[in-house]
Formats: sequence, structure tokens, C-alpha cells
Amino acid sequence: MKLSRPARRASLVVHVAASASWLGLTLGLLALGATAATTGSAVTVEASVRAMKLFADWLLLPVAFLTLLSGLALSLGTPWGLARHRWVYTKFWLTLATTTATVFALRPGVNSAVAAVAAGAPLPDAGEVLFGPIVSLSAYVFMTVISVLKPWGLTRRGRNLRMSARGSVAAERARQTA
Repeated sequence: MKLSRPARRASLVVHVAASASWLGLTLGLLALGATAATTGSAVTVEASVRAMKLFADWLLLPVAFLTLLSGLALSLGTPWGLARHRWVYTKFWLTLATTTATVFALRPGVNSAVAAVAAGAPLPDAGEVLFGPIVSLSAYVFMTVISVLKPWGLTRRGRNLRMSARGSVAAERARQTA
């Protein structure tokens, strides 16, 4: 299944916008987490972790899923393919891993920090509000770099598909000249 040019362009715009949004949200979470971890004000800590909860609950997952789905549509609907190039394959699995980590690690960590601070306790562990955004940011920057540089070449499947395509083109040329 190949996307038409307008559909491919629209999908690409959605994917880049969603990816940039995810990166921006992560930077915002990191700034809020750093504020919560370093400030001496209980009011600022509570405001920071509550804002992190809003980001994590309402924005992060929809943007993560939109990034994942638009990237999947682009990979399956264009010649890049999902498993033809190592950089596409790597991006897919990293996006899937970071989406899963958002659901099962980042959000619960933020929620437990909010619960503790709302109960009047100090921030239990700065790592709960810093570790997730740091790991996510590292992954997103890495994915951005490989999207631009497109390293590592073809996968075994990609090489096999390319060779079979070349073979069919050569056979077609031989038929035309015969």
C-alpha cells in the first residue's frame, strides 16, 4: 500500500508536528521536574508536580500515540518501509519503548509525587520527576538525529527486497530487448 503524494505529505506534517510536540512536552516536564527537585518552596514544588501531572495525563499520551501511528503510516505507506532501513526500524522500536515507558513509568512516578506533595509531604524522590524526562529527551534527540542522518543502511529484508526488485527490472529489460 503506497500513500498518494498529498496523503504522504499530510502524514509527514502530522508526524513531524507530533514528534516536535512530544519533544517540547518532555522539555517542559524536565524544566518542571528540575524546579520541583531544586526549589526550597513547598508551594513551588506542589505547583510544579501538579503541572507535570497535567502534561502527563492530558497531553503526553495523545501526542505519543499520534507520533507512533503517523510514523507507522509513513513507514508502511512509503518506500522507506518499516523493516527495510535500520534507522526506521530503530525509530519504531524506540518510539514504542518510550510510549510504553510513559504509560508504565513516567506517569506513575509523577502521580506518586503529586500524591505525596498534596498530602503535605516533601517531594519523596527527585528521581521520580527527573529520570523519565531525561531518558525520554535523550531518546527523542537520538531519534531526531537518526531521522536526519539516516545511518546504518538497509536491513537484511531491505537488501533482499532491493535485490529482487533489481532482478525483476533486469528480467523486464531482457524481455524488452529480446
